[in-house]
Amino acid sequence: MSQASEQAGGEPATGGRSADPQVLMRSRQYRGLLVFAALIGVVVSIASWGFLEGTHWLQEAVYTDLPKTLGFDSAPWWWPLPVLVLSGLVIAFAIVRLPGHGGHEPSEGLKTGAPTTPAELPGVVLAAVATVGLGMVLGPEAPLMALGGGVALSLVDLARRPVPDQAKLVLAAAGGFAALATIFGSPVIGAVIIIEAAGLGGPTLPLILLPGLLASGIGSLVFVGIGSLTGLSTNAYALPPLALPDYPTPQVVDFLWTVPLALAAAVAVFAVMTLGRHTRSLVARRPFVLIPVAALVVGLLAVAFAQISGQPADAVLFSGQDEMSATMQEAANVSLGTIGLLLVVKALAWGVSLGAARGGPTFPAIFLGLLGGLLASHLPGFAETPAIGVMIGAGVVAVLRLPLSAIVLALLLTHAGAGVAPLVIVSVVVAYIGTLMLSARGTFTRTG
Repeated sequence: MSQASEQAGGEPATGGRSADPQVLMRSRQYRGLLVFAALIGVVVSIASWGFLEGTHWLQEAVYTDLPKTLGFDSAPWWWPLPVLVLSGLVIAFAIVRLPGHGGHEPSEGLKTGAPTTPAELPGVVLAAVATVGLGMVLGPEAPLMALGGGVALSLVDLARRPVPDQAKLVLAAAGGFAALATIFGSPVIGAVIIIEAAGLGGPTLPLILLPGLLASGIGSLVFVGIGSLTGLSTNAYALPPLALPDYPTPQVVDFLWTVPLALAAAVAVFAVMTLGRHTRSLVARRPFVLIPVAALVVGLLAVAFAQISGQPADAVLFSGQDEMSATMQEAANVSLGTIGLLLVVKALAWGVSLGAARGGPTFPAIFLGLLGGLLASHLPGFAETPAIGVMIGAGVVAVLRLPLSAIVLALLLTHAGAGVAPLVIVSVVVAYIGTLMLSARGTFTRTG
């Protein structure tokens, strides 16, 4: 169990006995905490919207608008290289010079721990903007969790009355709930991920769950409202379901393919995480030199893919959530060799980014699961819909080690009928056990 959950639910009461959660939930102080959580939901949703809109604008400005301003018809083939070197320099500055070391280490998976303090927020945001906005292969979900918790604690610090540490932890978790709801498009998804990542459970669960759901629910309303008022569509960074055919009934052959493919996904992701871990150890020796070099390697991988395949370098860069729908639509017109090459190159770029940058590991895992599913759908008797669901579920659980979250995400994305659910569950269980077995033999252990 995480430090947050222990302190939030395990505070000793008078006489050495733990306080009854039901009694706490009926108290006036808890009702006040819920009101504060609603306020946090509003503020965090606005901050999250600004972060996501800002990084999306930066991507468009750097990779589309700036080349045209400089006289190019489009970004030349070498364009990602200087941009990613700049990204590496900014990330190194945030890690070395600013409090908080730029946020959590993505090569450790998606973890929870001590909330981000207000003093650490600038460094976390700077590293995340340089990572997500300039093309490193990581997603925004981990920075959003840090942003939500840091904004919540900032609001707590503005309160005139002292707030107990226990309540601060609950409100910081509520801020994380609200922030994740903005990127996954659902308060429930954010709640599932944080609950499982933090190891929350037992009778103390409602104490943290209710403020978190209230903050994320109200925050989602505000987030949608901002988009409608400004005319800036949230589709640019929200996670949309994939347009897959309905698949009502699983077949025996589906299960026969699911087990070996889930194990293969676990092995592949373990290898990528190992690359991230080694990269992290290497760049830590001389961050201001080696982090830009690592970012340059990501750029070279993207350029090499573009030159070999004739596809845009953007397919390798960034976290992958923007490219998922387009990849699905264009899959029929792209050779299997190109998809396979993209899978390998993107995985390598992701592994380097895990060790050298700051961001979330979830979205690259989803995108690589999609690519793996497209390849697997050409196996005899394995349809596209279950193949994609199986590979996304296996890839996500191998990274996050959160089985319930992986199942929910895979089913949310495939949205393709009851026939996919049992296959996804089997793939997640198999990949999860496979990842644990690989970890027992190796050195990678999930912390937090």
